[in-house]
Amino acid sequence: MKYLGFILLTALIFSCKKGEIKPYAIPYQLEEPSHFPKMVVPLDNLLTNQGVELGRRLFYDKRLSGDNSMSCAACHAPQNSFSDPSQFSIGIDGIAGTRQSMALVNLGYQKFFFWDGRAKSLEEQILEPVPNPIEMHQSWKDAINKLKSDDSYRKEFHAAFSTDDMDEYQVAKAIAQFLRTMISGSSKYDVIYKNANGLSLTPKEQVLFSTVTNEEKAGYDLFLSLNGGDCIHCHSGPLMQLNIFANNGLDATFTDKGKGGVTGKLQDLGMFKVPTLRNIAESGPYMHDGRFQTLDEVIEHYSSGIVMSPTISPTIEFAAQGGVQLDAFEKGLIKKFLLTLTDEEFLKNPKFAPPN
Repeated sequence: MKYLGFILLTALIFSCKKGEIKPYAIPYQLEEPSHFPKMVVPLDNLLTNQGVELGRRLFYDKRLSGDNSMSCAACHAPQNSFSDPSQFSIGIDGIAGTRQSMALVNLGYQKFFFWDGRAKSLEEQILEPVPNPIEMHQSWKDAINKLKSDDSYRKEFHAAFSTDDMDEYQVAKAIAQFLRTMISGSSKYDVIYKNANGLSLTPKEQVLFSTVTNEEKAGYDLFLSLNGGDCIHCHSGPLMQLNIFANNGLDATFTDKGKGGVTGKLQDLGMFKVPTLRNIAESGPYMHDGRFQTLDEVIEHYSSGIVMSPTISPTIEFAAQGGVQLDAFEKGLIKKFLLTLTDEEFLKNPKFAPPN
């Protein structure tokens, strides 16, 4: 093995131009919860310490907007589970969007992006907000010129991507690397889930599990029950989210076509990406258009507010009667369970905060 290392080092030295020292990006050690699936990271954008840190800086940099007033974090605030507490985000020109900003949680495990699923990769999704006229409203050319004027950025891009000529695709790759590190998996729900599925708990998790109340456990059981909350068709497993689209009975007709607006198919009208329920108490308002301000309103929708339409998902099993018809006590139990999905370690993780 030592001879192989010598050969590789020699090859690296002679591959460089005279006087040139190529940077070495250090692989990032991703910490994944033991009960999570293995994250599939694109081979053309493997995580490195330099790439992740560059992505964090870019995520919080207002120079990506046309008037230097808005960063990615403006619509994805850490304290709100990286979502927007307003129903619709307001761009730099004072124009409101038409959909609620989704929480940026466990994105590395997702297969499509935006409420309508139009982006098939995280990198593709990141390319959209900067030139969008109702968001950051700046051409990528102008954004890149701003970054190139900053000597520290030139050094960071060189360290992360071994290039002296940055572009928007490298910006997207760096931010995607940062976002993939933002894993939420240390809430009360996680120890409830692990215990229910016969998975061992660490000593720290055992302490947390000892704080779980009987009401929270009952709420979890009711959430799972096909004759109770009947929520598991869309929200289950470690991620509390299935990678599917659903029409969850919000409207009889659709002003927002959802996935149907992308595919042009009638069967996709009113279908939207199922969001995660992680940190749900911190990421309101709710639904693709932010129509519900509170968890109580959300629970009431599934209990008695379901509206029939031609594309309503068959997994909304009690749609014909308006919902699952929970009583007040049952609604309270499910709400108590939903609160166990709040992950304080995630929300307060200094690795996700603005860089110094």
